[in-house]
Amino acid sequence: MRWVEIAGEEPARVYVHGLGAMSTAYFVPVATRPGLAGHRSLFVDLFGFGLSDRPATFGYTLEDHATALAATLDRAGVREADVVAHSMGAAVAIVLAHRRPDLVGRLLLVEANLDPYPRRTVGSSGVAGYAEADFLAGGYAETLDRVGPLWASTMRFADPVGLHRTATGLAAGTRPTMRRLLERLPMPRTFVQGGLSDPVTDAAGLSTAGVTVVTVPGAGHNVMLDAPDEFTRVAAAALAVA
Repeated sequence: MRWVEIAGEEPARVYVHGLGAMSTAYFVPVATRPGLAGHRSLFVDLFGFGLSDRPATFGYTLEDHATALAATLDRAGVREADVVAHSMGAAVAIVLAHRRPDLVGRLLLVEANLDPYPRRTVGSSGVAGYAEADFLAGGYAETLDRVGPLWASTMRFADPVGLHRTATGLAAGTRPTMRRLLERLPMPRTFVQGGLSDPVTDAAGLSTAGVTVVTVPGAGHNVMLDAPDEFTRVAAAALAVA
């Protein structure tokens, strides 16, 4: 597993991308803005995506990704990091924080997948709707055409097998669910949603569990790209919570 790193102050900030994405493309533009810049920052690509390897024997479940991410952070000497994660990567970050709370000091989740087999939304790729053989035979090309040029620009670097198996693992979720794991975590947690996306399911339940829920007006699924000024303000505030 590979990452791009910017030197700076501790605690480190670890950025984790969504399905078919890569962390530099989605997070460097905001992580280097005043308000967020200055910390040691690791832009990690999960196995099968971006700069990282595509191991044929890797399982690509959320738990597998979390285990590999933990090993990577151990290798990088990271402890009590601010973990900023988007969509599928946010689900991985929840599992990471549950299994290795020593690695996560604060958790900032952007449009995280919290429930298994979610309904289709604007931010859905549709990858898990294919059988693996069908995806490899033509579904991957169909998906690149369907998701549009922004998403396709990074999805085309993904390993098709890893992409499909990760999407399937995301749809299956975890037991307990990512939502229940998130509610039980001890560290400060913030959930950021775009105002143009569907409302957060059971936002009241998340708030009761101590999760700060923030909606960014005018943003869709890619909040940090759609509204960088407001996202930077929200993220800086969340990552300053003791």
